[in-house]
Amino acid sequence: MKHRTSPARQSSAKMLENNVGMGEESSHDLHKYSKVSIVPLVFLIFYEVSGGPFGVEDSVQAAGPLLALLGFLVFALIWSVPEALITAEMGTMFPENGGYVVWVSSALGPFWGFQQGWVKWLSGVIDNALYPVLFLDYLKSAIPALESGLPRTIAVLVLTAILTYLNYRGLTIVGWVAILLGVFSLLPFIVMGLIAIPEIEPSRWLIVDLGTVNWSLYLNTLFWNLNYWDSISTLTGEVENPSKTLPKALSYALIMVLLGYIFPLLTGTGAIPVDRELWSDGYFADIAKILGGVWLRTWVLAAAALSNMGMFVAEMSSDSFQLLGMAEIGMLPSFFAKRSRYGTPLTGILFSASGVILLSWLSFQEIVAAENYLYCFGMIMEFIAFVKLRFQHPNLPRPYKIPFGNIGAILICIPPTVLILVVLALASLKIMAISIAAAVVGLVLQPCVEYMKKKRWYDFSGSFDNPDCQYASV
Repeated sequence: MKHRTSPARQSSAKMLENNVGMGEESSHDLHKYSKVSIVPLVFLIFYEVSGGPFGVEDSVQAAGPLLALLGFLVFALIWSVPEALITAEMGTMFPENGGYVVWVSSALGPFWGFQQGWVKWLSGVIDNALYPVLFLDYLKSAIPALESGLPRTIAVLVLTAILTYLNYRGLTIVGWVAILLGVFSLLPFIVMGLIAIPEIEPSRWLIVDLGTVNWSLYLNTLFWNLNYWDSISTLTGEVENPSKTLPKALSYALIMVLLGYIFPLLTGTGAIPVDRELWSDGYFADIAKILGGVWLRTWVLAAAALSNMGMFVAEMSSDSFQLLGMAEIGMLPSFFAKRSRYGTPLTGILFSASGVILLSWLSFQEIVAAENYLYCFGMIMEFIAFVKLRFQHPNLPRPYKIPFGNIGAILICIPPTVLILVVLALASLKIMAISIAAAVVGLVLQPCVEYMKKKRWYDFSGSFDNPDCQYASV
């Protein structure tokens, strides 16, 4: 199999050669930027998807211990595994920045590729708006002034600026920050589990009452904690040897995410009597205090707060490199493809940070529901693109290919598609209206961008071609 280089990437390189100045580097200098290796990539995926068990408490409140435990196992099987497998195949098939935008464009055309980029970028920015708010929620018990008003607003802005700067400094720094934060965030739950062993009563894991299940909260909590496996695809062009590294990193991250959920849930529900009403955000800190004392509670609170930082920098990396990838194939003006002296997409970072600040006023429940709804739109297009490319372009090189042939490709998409329909059906009318309106903006925005390109109001570098031309083996 010979090396493939897309016209999009070639045109991007030519564009970069013309952007020397203001701290920007020429394309022939891009090799000096470090590629992301497998360990940082695993932790970046971990933070894209999870960040630890913080936020899974609502699953116990909604449905009790048994359904919470089974839910994470079953949802991982019918949602996370298919999404991770599809990401591995498509990400190695199209090893460039932009990820799922390139996949959908190859299968359905640039118009729908733009819609994919719009809803997934907006979903990611909405998701990222949550993390500075959650970080401050964990700190407000120690600093009451951060609960509301001007101090809280200033704190959100300052925190967003600091984390945005980390993204600006490069993926290598983001990756190692993710490793350090990941280890720090997971260790207290290992300690808590060891302390809890003498107190474990397995019968508590079997508690269930189907008559009192809050299905909407239950499904949204599981879905929110087990999605975004495809987000890492938007920066595949920055990964070292992606054809081998990406599939391995996805499999390792899947194991880490599942253990990071199941182990704390087994500890918390098995070691103390279950009162479902107490199981809300932050309850693991109370469990830590009961089992280990104030020192363990403080560690869990610190881990929770810092985990939000890890999720923020990982999400912003994917969002900003997605915009860079869209610019490289001519979907956005070329200034989105400019890199800083550290190799990071400067304009994409600034746009993503601005979106986070504008959306940080939303409540936690509204953020989760809105991002889930928009995310579902994008995933439907990804599944269609995956199946269509399998049938229409079976001979395109696929360094990693899901087994079981084309029929298996269809079957692997059925369970997550059913789940998507359920999540969409359970959304409130308010969330439906807001999400559909946001999606419609993309339908209007794409012709406007094309009009700007036609009128040459902005410079557009690169163009998207048919996958037979773009990725046919030589």
